[in-house]
Amino acid sequence: MGSLYCHRLSINFLQYVLEVEMTGKTVTSAVLLLIMGNLVATFCDAFIKAAGQDIPVFQFIFIRAVFTFLILLPFFRFVDWKAPLKGAKLHLLRGNLWILSSLLLIISLQVLPLATANAIFYTAPIMIVVLSTLIMKERLTSMIVLAVAGGFAGILIILRPSEFDWGILSALAFSFVLAINSLLIRKLPQGQTLLHGLLLTQLFALPFSFVLCIWEGAAWNMDMVGYAIGSAVCSIGYSVAVMLAYRYVAASKVASAEYTGLLFAVLVGWLVFNETPDLWLGLGALFIIIPIVLMGRAERKNNLASA
Repeated sequence: MGSLYCHRLSINFLQYVLEVEMTGKTVTSAVLLLIMGNLVATFCDAFIKAAGQDIPVFQFIFIRAVFTFLILLPFFRFVDWKAPLKGAKLHLLRGNLWILSSLLLIISLQVLPLATANAIFYTAPIMIVVLSTLIMKERLTSMIVLAVAGGFAGILIILRPSEFDWGILSALAFSFVLAINSLLIRKLPQGQTLLHGLLLTQLFALPFSFVLCIWEGAAWNMDMVGYAIGSAVCSIGYSVAVMLAYRYVAASKVASAEYTGLLFAVLVGWLVFNETPDLWLGLGALFIIIPIVLMGRAERKNNLASA
């Protein structure tokens, strides 16, 4: 029932962002897309965590890849059949980064509480802003420096240095890979539809994920299939939201909206997994979120002043 509900939620989300004027071409629409996407992403994380710690990881990733591709197939009308493989190298890179990020995501969610893992995941917007100044040559400001310092301090407060483990390192690595994949969206071919890009990315993820599944050599686990499908359909909604939000608007203007997912993670972790957030989590989250919010406001004021 859970995977069916999540499937309906993701499909409705896809139809909404594709048929309504939720283009991501304005700051407001991009922010709304990121908020909606993070709500769906929280369900994705919840499905992965609910699958348990003893699942064959690469088999789980392969199932996610297969069903993500199958769910996207009905939207084949968005494919440009005159140039179906346009940007293939970029989509191949993004597809394999998707496999890596899936591995890191699963490891971190198996070890860490949902809210703690998501608190680390939401350092990704900071990494996006920093990388955008280095790669996309976006302007580096004092507010960006403050956001980076605040984010680092927030991580230390939440985790405490004595508590670093593989789950924490995996969560940080996941955030970095997610940031890179988000910035690569800006390099997608002009005129290529979002679902065309998603189809190619998932298509190119299938061969390597299959090889890893065979290499793992685990017996087929039917109990986890429903969780894999649920996380797959939820991840589609998040992917569409991110692609729309970051494709037309500077990353520094909307990245703060990603932090709404932390609230969703706290609520789901509390209601579903009986995880009680502590004071350190709240204090650290404030150190991460407040500088990014202030940075977004400063950017908007500068835009209004120059208009």
